[in-house]
Amino acid sequence: MKKTSGKAKPSAPLITVIPREQHPISRKDISENALKVLYRLNKSGFEAYLVGGGVRDLLLHKKPKDFDIATNATPEQVRKLFRNCRLVGRRFRLAHIMFGPDVIEVATFRGSHEQTECNDRNQSHKAQSGMLLRDNIFGSVEEDAARRDFTINSLYYGIEDFALRDYVGGMADLEEGIIRLIGDPETRYREDPVRMLRAVRFASKLNMTIEETTAEPILHLAFLLKEIPPARLFDESLKLLQAGHGHSTYKLLREYQLFEPLFPLIQRGFTQRGDSAMEKLLEQVLKNTDYRLQNDKRVNPAFLFAAILWYPLIEHAEKLTQEGGLQYYDAFALAMNDILDEQCRSIAIPKRHTTTMRDIWLLQLRLPRRQGKRANKLMEHPKFRAAFDLLELRASIEPRHELKELVHWWIEFQQSTPSQQRGMISELGSEPVRRRTRQHRGGINRPRYNRN
Repeated sequence: MKKTSGKAKPSAPLITVIPREQHPISRKDISENALKVLYRLNKSGFEAYLVGGGVRDLLLHKKPKDFDIATNATPEQVRKLFRNCRLVGRRFRLAHIMFGPDVIEVATFRGSHEQTECNDRNQSHKAQSGMLLRDNIFGSVEEDAARRDFTINSLYYGIEDFALRDYVGGMADLEEGIIRLIGDPETRYREDPVRMLRAVRFASKLNMTIEETTAEPILHLAFLLKEIPPARLFDESLKLLQAGHGHSTYKLLREYQLFEPLFPLIQRGFTQRGDSAMEKLLEQVLKNTDYRLQNDKRVNPAFLFAAILWYPLIEHAEKLTQEGGLQYYDAFALAMNDILDEQCRSIAIPKRHTTTMRDIWLLQLRLPRRQGKRANKLMEHPKFRAAFDLLELRASIEPRHELKELVHWWIEFQQSTPSQQRGMISELGSEPVRRRTRQHRGGINRPRYNRN
C-alpha cells in the first residue's frame, strides 16, 4: 500500500460535533448489552461514550467485533454500578462487564501522564526506552481523545444526544482512508511499540494507507517489539495473520521490517525476489487461511505456525544430522525442541498449540510409511487431516515428484473402499528391513528440556 504525503496533525483537541442526522450510526446496530451500560452510566450522572473500533466500523458500515465504552467514572465507580463487573489490568486499569460470553470493556478517560509522572510513580511510569509501563492517570474526554492511538479510533458516540464527537480530525481521515497517529509518531511508538503492528493491521484490514509521518519512524523503531512480552505478541500475531486478511498484512509487515521481530527464524530465509520454497509456502498458507475465514470455516493457529516454521525446522534437523552424527528421526525430534524454544522467545505459543504442531510435524515423517496397517492407523490419528493438508501444501510448492505421488496416493486411499485400500497397500510391497541401531541418548525417547 502507498503512503500518503502530509504532516502529522496536532494533538490539541478541537471538537467537532456531528449531530445524529449527519451520521449513519443507529442504536439498532449497537449491542444491546453495550446500550445497557451506556444508559446506566448516563443515568447515574456520568459521561459515557461508545468509542474506538466499534464507532469506526459502524461508520464504515461494518459489523463491529467489540463495543468499547469510555467514561469519566473511575473503575471503582463502574464496579459499584454493575454487579457483573470485574476490574482487570495493571498497566491500564479497566472494567469488564460480563453478560454471559459477551464482555463490554469500560475504560476511564485517560489524562496526560507527563504532568503527574514524577509525582505518582504508581499511576504512571515509563521505561528508559519511552515505553509506557503503567498508565492510570484519569482525565477529561478531550484529554482521552488526544491519548488514543489513531485518529480513526478517536471518535465518540454519545448516548445522551446520539451525536458524534471528533477531537482530532478522525472523520476526515476515515473518509480519506488514512491511518494517522495522534501526536508525535516516534513518541507514541516508543510508548507502545505494538502500535506499529496496529498501524499495519488497520491499513490492511480497512484497505487504507499509512500517512507518511506515521510510517516514517517504523523502520528504525521495529526493534522495540523485542521488548514486548511474548504472550502479548502471540495475541497480536493472531490478529495480524488469522483475521481474514493475513496475506496482505504479511506483505506490509515485510515492507516495514516488522516480520523479523515476530518470526526471527523465518527472516533468515527471505530472498530479494521472494521466490524461495519457504516464502512460497508462507504466502500460500496465508492465502488459504484468508479463504477459509472469508468462507466461515475454522482455522487452527497450530497449523499456521507449523507451516510457517516447517522449513526452518527441516533445515535445522539436517544440520544436526550432519554435525551431530544423529539418525535423522532423532535429529528431527531435537530440532523441534530447538525451533519451538527459539520461536517462543518472540511469540509465546501456548502448549496446546505446540503439542499439535509437533504432531503435524512428526506425521510428515510417518505419512510416506504406509505398509501393513500403518496407513489405516495414520488415518485414525486425530491430527491426520492437518498433517495431510501440510503435505499437500508442500507438494504444491516443491518440485519433488515423489511428494506429489504421495499426495495423490493418500487422496485416492481416503476415497477408496476397504478392499480397494488393501489392494493399494499390497501394491506398495514390503518395506525394506532396516538394521536396528542403538538409539542416541539425546534421541526422541529422551528429548532435551524444552519450555513448551
